[in-house]
Amino acid sequence: MTWTKTMLTKKWSLSSDRCFAPEPIQRQLARQFFESVYTLPLVCPHGHVDPALLADPGARFGSPTELLIIPDHYIFRMLYSRGVSLSALGIPSRDGSPVETDHRKIWQLFANHFYLFQGTPSGLWLKDELTNVFGVDEPLNSRNAGHIYDYLEKLLLLPEFSPRALFKKFNIEVLCTTDAVSDTLEYHQSLHQKRFTQIKPTFRPDAVVNLDTPGWRENLTKLESTVGREISTYTTFVQTLEERRAFFKQMGATATDHSAATPYTQRLTNQEAEAIFARGLANKLNPGDAERFTGHMFMEMARMSLEDGLVMQMHCGIMRNHNSAVFEQFGSDKGADIPLKIEWTENLHPLLSEYGNHKDFHLILFGLDESTYSRELAPLAGHYPAVLLGPPWWFHDSINGMERYFNQVMETAGLYNTAGFNDDTRAFVSIPARHTVWRRVACNWLAGLVTRGLIEEEEGYEMAFGLVYDLAKLAYKLN
Repeated sequence: MTWTKTMLTKKWSLSSDRCFAPEPIQRQLARQFFESVYTLPLVCPHGHVDPALLADPGARFGSPTELLIIPDHYIFRMLYSRGVSLSALGIPSRDGSPVETDHRKIWQLFANHFYLFQGTPSGLWLKDELTNVFGVDEPLNSRNAGHIYDYLEKLLLLPEFSPRALFKKFNIEVLCTTDAVSDTLEYHQSLHQKRFTQIKPTFRPDAVVNLDTPGWRENLTKLESTVGREISTYTTFVQTLEERRAFFKQMGATATDHSAATPYTQRLTNQEAEAIFARGLANKLNPGDAERFTGHMFMEMARMSLEDGLVMQMHCGIMRNHNSAVFEQFGSDKGADIPLKIEWTENLHPLLSEYGNHKDFHLILFGLDESTYSRELAPLAGHYPAVLLGPPWWFHDSINGMERYFNQVMETAGLYNTAGFNDDTRAFVSIPARHTVWRRVACNWLAGLVTRGLIEEEEGYEMAFGLVYDLAKLAYKLN
């Protein structure tokens, strides 16, 4: 990378010992464990990459701003917290209000505030992306923003920086997307026709199952359009979901994904479910109807998973769209989803009583309330054959978050009742960086167990392989 003399600053480099403990023996063991696994392929069983990026061999990422800023709520939520408007960052508005369209200007604004990411997971990922993927060798700042933008813009036009080329370079073995129940999966169909079967869909029905979802009726209409028939009864609704699951499975899906504020589950009678669904169609829901219906549909989705073999994921403990003004102007997934304090043991009791002991049912749990790790989640996973724990999610996908997870979960649940790692990202080029952090933190944790005499060094190598590769493949049936 060539710069003018006036732009020269201190060179950027990533510490080869990042994420490792300072204690010499543990650090050396962490290095050895990491060296044994860092070249393993990336298994990405849950995320939000747009399959359109990979369906077209000629697809490109667009500008550096389109690649790194506009789609990544981890980035713009931090900037927004310090007074940078989403409009100024080019985030599309839903109310028609104007937003900045000059991507170079947006990049400059991002660079002016790049210091905000110091010491954060996003900062570590960004540094890894810019240095290891694109070869940027100095810290981004307000002075060199234009030069780095020009450099990235040229790279992104090259064939070797296309999504398909980077997919191969990143050594991704499998990547699962997250797709609405009404999605035609046209890009997945195109990929299958080209025998590119490493990209798999995931069935996500929240938009039509959670009756309190904004735009629920419009979402149901979209589903009706996809399947070519009216959905006017609960019975038809369930049949349609079963048919869509079968189609997703035909297109390579191995899992479903469900999100709700709480993991409340309850079996309703068909008459009760039919009545609530009818009230939803009439826009006359009673208080508590939506929660009861979602709880019932969790039960139904578990039943369907037992029957069709799709792994069931539950992401719970989040209040969506906490900032009402931002939601009204820009819509969902704009960095304003905030964790909730929740309860798992009683809420999941109906579902686990009915399905938790079945060897053919597989449930992966994700939560944001860390106080439940050792009190509820680890004991549940450590007992029920159907339950596995997903990795630290969202705000806890960080060095400290991973360490807290390992320390609070593993003793009770046991390593092999966890589901490895997933990157859960919309930002495609951040995938290797996110996996690297997990691999480094996992190896450092294992090294700590060895130095404390809790496991043998040979066991550490086996466990490292599981944590970074094998557990995810097994949990999501990707073998």
